[in-house]
Amino acid sequence: MRIALTGEALIDFTASEAGTLAFLGHEGGSPLNTAVACARLGEPTGFLTQLSNDLFGERLLRFLERNGVDTSFILRSDAPSTLAFVERTPQTNRYAFYTRGSADATWAPEPLPQLPADCRFLHFGSISLLQEPAASRIADLVTANAGRRVIVFDPNVRPSLIPDMAEYRVRVMDWFAMADLVKLSDEDAELLAPGQPVDALAAECLRAGAHAVIVTRGGAGATLWRTGHDPLTVAAPRVEVVDTIGAGDTFTAGLSVALLAQGVEHPAQLGQLADEAWRQVMRFAATAAALNCTREGADPPTLEAVRAALAQQDGGPALSQS
Repeated sequence: MRIALTGEALIDFTASEAGTLAFLGHEGGSPLNTAVACARLGEPTGFLTQLSNDLFGERLLRFLERNGVDTSFILRSDAPSTLAFVERTPQTNRYAFYTRGSADATWAPEPLPQLPADCRFLHFGSISLLQEPAASRIADLVTANAGRRVIVFDPNVRPSLIPDMAEYRVRVMDWFAMADLVKLSDEDAELLAPGQPVDALAAECLRAGAHAVIVTRGGAGATLWRTGHDPLTVAAPRVEVVDTIGAGDTFTAGLSVALLAQGVEHPAQLGQLADEAWRQVMRFAATAAALNCTREGADPPTLEAVRAALAQQDGGPALSQS
């Protein structure tokens, strides 16, 4: 296990047509999507959560297993599964979540799980930080692994689940301070620091302790900030977009996979990595995210597909994608 992720696992019910109550169910949740993407991109990946014994929990467990994710740290519970309903709009996606008392929201392992020695990255974030007792135990897990592994934080802000946004903005600074690598979308940034330039929020994350901050802008690409370096921006590959669900999660997965390929295994190495190496990391992540957008739902690509797409971008031979 080189990458570990903790947080929610849920069923996304996606509206089959805008304005209707017809929904199709898909396995989802930002941490689960990221875990599956890491595994498909070729890194041994484990997931830490609690799944229900209900039919949705069984489906989630089988899905993780089919995608090669290590499920040995997953707990089971008679609490219900978290459910999310998604309606696509031309501008973004609208969500309704049903999380109270769910299996993943009540994850509270005692003692904390001990990650294997070869685990180099630990991801946390998303809506799992909005429910107790899971939020506190996730924070405990991150604190226990600080300095020993690269801690990756993706807030994945969901306003419909946050009753007091001002209070949440205060809490998120504590989570920034726990992270070595922060990944935000431009929508996250606007919700966390409305009306402020994105680079000001990035600078605040760096002052809190992060070694690197990346903000994604969908089709406009992504920008990296590090202390003592100029910002570095990469473009997003041009693709025919079918669906954007899971794109941000796939980008986050691509970052960890590509950083491991560059030899990054400790937090300090994030700040030491050369610009060209970071450019390759971000191109890999952006290409993986773009390929996810060419298919319905969160459906991350394989490592071979990303390599093929990168070769095509560089003028190399076209390879079959999967």
